[in-house]
Amino acid sequence: MAAKLEKTRTPGVFKRGSRYVFSYRVEGKQRWESCRTLEEARRAKSARTTDIGRGEFEERSRVTLREYAVPWVERYLGRGRGGFREGTRDEYRRQIEQYVLPQLGAAKLTEITPSRVAAFVGWLCEQTRPAPTKEDKGRRVPLSDATVRNIMAPLRACLASAVREGLIRSNPARDADLPHRPTAEESEEEQAKAMSTEELSTLLALIPERHRLLFRVLAATGVRISEAIALQWRHLELDGSSPHVKVRRALVKGRMGPPKSRHGRRSIPLDAELVSALRRAHKDTDWPGEDDLVFPAGNGAALNPANLYRDALKLPREEANLTWVGFHTFRHTCASMLFAEGRNAVQVQRWLGHHSPAFTLATYVHLLDGDLGEPLTVAQGVNKVQTCPTPSDDTRPVEGEDEPLSQSQIPDGAPLHATPVSQS
Repeated sequence: MAAKLEKTRTPGVFKRGSRYVFSYRVEGKQRWESCRTLEEARRAKSARTTDIGRGEFEERSRVTLREYAVPWVERYLGRGRGGFREGTRDEYRRQIEQYVLPQLGAAKLTEITPSRVAAFVGWLCEQTRPAPTKEDKGRRVPLSDATVRNIMAPLRACLASAVREGLIRSNPARDADLPHRPTAEESEEEQAKAMSTEELSTLLALIPERHRLLFRVLAATGVRISEAIALQWRHLELDGSSPHVKVRRALVKGRMGPPKSRHGRRSIPLDAELVSALRRAHKDTDWPGEDDLVFPAGNGAALNPANLYRDALKLPREEANLTWVGFHTFRHTCASMLFAEGRNAVQVQRWLGHHSPAFTLATYVHLLDGDLGEPLTVAQGVNKVQTCPTPSDDTRPVEGEDEPLSQSQIPDGAPLHATPVSQS
């Protein structure tokens, strides 16, 4: 039986048990709301009365987060022009089921406040999961800051959809403070680290011959491992004056799809030596069809990155004393070589498929030469206008010789030459 209503000194606001309640009418129906304190009830009653008088009242949703989020993740189409990848949907579904619903699923959408979201973020920071390496088997580590951000992404998107659909007035997760807990070691690891040309050459020589071409392609093109293992022979243009590789898809967690973003669709030039190696590989492979993979497993199926790391990279990097090297290091090394050759930020951005030159610079600025170089000489001004004489026959270019290219005539992307190794 409900507790008895007790009058308060505020007309229309009553105390029921430990809560304060008030009522109002919408379209002839009486509605009740409760608050924790008398002051909260006063403010809420005043707000409801004002909204109803202005015709701006929206009835508070009784839907719980679980009731809304479970079907939402199946119908969500994203907000960008690129649509919503099914791999991302799988990840959203997993994060919601594993973390969000156990903590917030029973709450009504209207009960999820910024303070409650902040408490959820604090709870995530206290959670642990098994250590990712076999050497640390049995040990548990806290969720990383990146993982916490990934878990918050579907919650924020879900509540944003609820706002657009009129179920809540604002998104309580929109401005939530997310953790940033860098240690000295983590800060160093977060920076992109590249191999020198000598280190790259040494490592390539130690990688088993069966997989060596794949790693040469990683270093020379900067493609992600997910993009490299998804390459088909139809994506390689090995003839003509401008051989190149077309990046059009990626294999992520067993699901084939488009590249990471619309900027990931790109064509990367190939140098002559790499083209010759790829032609030989095409001639020798058991899977030469247009739709066959360039770098397949033994049965023609897609390579598993975990198996590839174990079979082709783990031992060679230890022998080369490069234990910090991973698949993405080849991408960083490619960026480093591009900058070393004098390519500008826009060229490197398009080469790597980043969304902006600013992101490229922010990622690799520590790899650039910080030396200011020689002094800059500026010519003194003159008062008289000087005319340029017409070149005599002695100074005109000889027919057949090329004039120097202006800056605007330099091509955007010449092939990047990956350090060759002898075929052992």
